[in-house]
Amino acid sequence: MYKIMLADDEGIVIDSLRFIINKNFPGMCEIEHADTGRKVIELAENFKPDIAFMDIQMPGINGIEAMKEIRKTNSGVVFIVMTAFDKFNYAKEAINLGVLEYLTKPVNHTVIVKTLEKAMKLIEDERKKRSNDLMIREKLEIVVPILESDFIYAIIAGEDLKKTNFPHLLGIGQEYGMILVIEFGDSLEEGVLTNPVGVSVKAQSFYPVIKDSLKEEFTCIVGPLMVNKIVTFLPHAAPQLEYDQRIHLIEKARKLIRELRKKIDLQFKIGIGSVTLLDQVIESYKEALKAVHDSKGRVVHICDLQNGCEYEKDYPIDTERRLFHLIEKGDLDGTRTEADRFFDWMINNYPDCEMDIKLKVLEFVLFAEQKAFLCGGMIYYFRYRKDYLDTVTKTANYELLRKWYIEKITEACQMIGSKGKEQNSGIILKAKEYMEENYKKDISLDEVSRIVDISPYYFSKLFKEETGENFIEYLTNIRIEVAKKLLRNSDLSIKNICMDTGYSDPNYFSRIFKKQVGVTPTEYRERGL
Repeated sequence: MYKIMLADDEGIVIDSLRFIINKNFPGMCEIEHADTGRKVIELAENFKPDIAFMDIQMPGINGIEAMKEIRKTNSGVVFIVMTAFDKFNYAKEAINLGVLEYLTKPVNHTVIVKTLEKAMKLIEDERKKRSNDLMIREKLEIVVPILESDFIYAIIAGEDLKKTNFPHLLGIGQEYGMILVIEFGDSLEEGVLTNPVGVSVKAQSFYPVIKDSLKEEFTCIVGPLMVNKIVTFLPHAAPQLEYDQRIHLIEKARKLIRELRKKIDLQFKIGIGSVTLLDQVIESYKEALKAVHDSKGRVVHICDLQNGCEYEKDYPIDTERRLFHLIEKGDLDGTRTEADRFFDWMINNYPDCEMDIKLKVLEFVLFAEQKAFLCGGMIYYFRYRKDYLDTVTKTANYELLRKWYIEKITEACQMIGSKGKEQNSGIILKAKEYMEENYKKDISLDEVSRIVDISPYYFSKLFKEETGENFIEYLTNIRIEVAKKLLRNSDLSIKNICMDTGYSDPNYFSRIFKKQVGVTPTEYRERGL
């Protein structure tokens, strides 16, 4: 249905338009009319027309002024001007108001019909667009919470967020961020929340209230309910919070707790971690947990705990943290780049502090090697570093020192990376062997992940990274290759081959085979492929 408003002070024009509309669009239109400018405006407010035929010269308020008023409350109405006035100024004003057509009376019947069809198409297109937008929005309402939960889980798992698609999908444009952890319990006794497990049972009922309150107070990504806590990511544009920003953030968190206590009969605590780079935000998560658990206060920022480390104003803490993170990941190229950048900072800012630079070099090398020892990438010997101190103190110039420092750090990093790849390769090799031995069974990703003793989520991700195929694709390829061999070299029926390759339904087996090979099993056998 289309709502059509006729605005003209000539009764014959109204009757003619009504007749043309009803004849050419039977049962499709609801028609109302008005004969003065004031009545037109009042009718438009109540009737809310889709299409309005407007005369320019009417008693009282003219058509142009009436259209201006109507447009204020109905931005989607399609105006069609039909007037005896063909003055340029009127036409120009009408165009500025987004009028679809400016028709000069008398108007041919066919022109009116074509103009109406054009207007109806515009309205129909807009309705479809609106419907599609609502459908997309409805789907996003389902998908976005899942993405947000996965994003928080990725943070907690220590994944490199820059290598995921989460920042793009969730519209995170900032390089930095921090974690806020909110916990709740029945009561707060000496800074400790009581009955966390009991609270978790009924938490699902009030989780939406907490989530909505967090999003009202902060620009943030809210994670799922985890026992009695919710982990929240707050993006930030700069590498650190200024003092006033930190105080403002704490006040907002205190306000949030006050509002939540009015809605939910529970006690709350909030811990906030420091700002970090996106790929190091797990450190902020650890700090937020520490802030919650190590303090008796209701809202605590990690910087308010006295056991934290403070740095001089220009110290490149981002570079240091990034370097440590890359070493732990075994990222050789990234480690070299950040190690080099930190060395440049030292010699540019403290060129005369040779011993301090040498001590820092030794500190970083020892850190890198400790990580390599702990991951099993290097064998520890008590006298492994017997010549380190002598080498460092006697190095003649900064470039020789840089060379030794980069070599040692990258060597340790390489050991970490190799060990990680070796462990991953071993896991995937074991999974492949199990799949190749048991392809006849109805095996699943959960079953194989249990065999290699890692979570299904991590196994799925690791399998794709190592093989370039997902679990189902790899298993299907094994089965199809076996099926091809049996079709070529045996007289087994298609049904038996289906059963021998792990499929229970011959029709499904044939569809999968054709999708993979391009022909059906019968055609494959007949052609002797």
